[in-house]
Amino acid sequence: MRIEGVVVGEKKKIRVALLAGGRSGEREVSLAGAAGVEAAMDRERYDLRRYDPKTDLTLLAQDADSIDVAFILLHGSYGEDGRVQGYLDLLDIPYQGSGVLGSALAMDKNMAKTLYRVHGLPVAEWEMARPEDGQDPDRLLEILTLPLVVKPVREGSSLGMTIAHDREQLGEGIRLAYEYDSEVMVEQFLAGREITVAVLGNSDLTPLPLVEIIPGAEYEFFDYTAKYKEGATREICPAEVDAEITARAQALAVEAHKALCLRGYSRTDMILTPDGSLYLLETNTIPGMTPTSLFPQAAAAAGIDFTRLISRLLELALE
Repeated sequence: MRIEGVVVGEKKKIRVALLAGGRSGEREVSLAGAAGVEAAMDRERYDLRRYDPKTDLTLLAQDADSIDVAFILLHGSYGEDGRVQGYLDLLDIPYQGSGVLGSALAMDKNMAKTLYRVHGLPVAEWEMARPEDGQDPDRLLEILTLPLVVKPVREGSSLGMTIAHDREQLGEGIRLAYEYDSEVMVEQFLAGREITVAVLGNSDLTPLPLVEIIPGAEYEFFDYTAKYKEGATREICPAEVDAEITARAQALAVEAHKALCLRGYSRTDMILTPDGSLYLLETNTIPGMTPTSLFPQAAAAAGIDFTRLISRLLELALE
């Protein structure tokens, strides 16, 4: 690939389109991450311009010939699900992270778990809900046992997610989830420690140090507030687990990355149960990218600072 760039003095900078904002319920998270990336990006190497897909898709197309690479910092629908990736493919603009197929597969929790299972990776039992289950969830209770986790299939940041401890909560959780998505899954709840494992690379995949996520006592799980309210959650990196569990978790994250046809980077969340078993929850194709987000924390523990991480992702996009 020929990189045109822009000449500044004797140096030629790579022109980067930073895509942030978008139309999903995670718009504000995206904008916060973009501010961090913009502040940390190496301006000696990169010439940066911001685009918001909510308003700037026409402008992005008009500028396509002058853009060398895009950095997508969009979460949820219309950004993390393959649609923006497909648009960039049509414009012949390379971008960091996974393509249309991998993005769409990882975004759909039902498809992702199906593929995990096909590849022999451990997952909790689950069942797809039906709209009528919101009024009468007994069908689900004949298949699964309480407590249960109810999730919209294609949402991020735990939006619309609940943990149901009784029949009434299950019905309420299903009705809530259907407000966020036309497809809802009900999953067996697993008690344990939440671990997340980042993976970096294209053909040569490197798992990064584990991060343990410990929400405050007032949070039942790592919900939207626990994720983004300052001080609401404690994160330990590297996670305080033994070498054998670390190796198993890293291997599972790499296999999940491969199973979903991903590239560039990903972050897979999992549960470590009291008996030492690991179960995959989901894989994120565009992890949070503020300097204190989970993926940058793991990279820092591996000796990759935030500025270098951004450069590395752009390098992988241009390979």
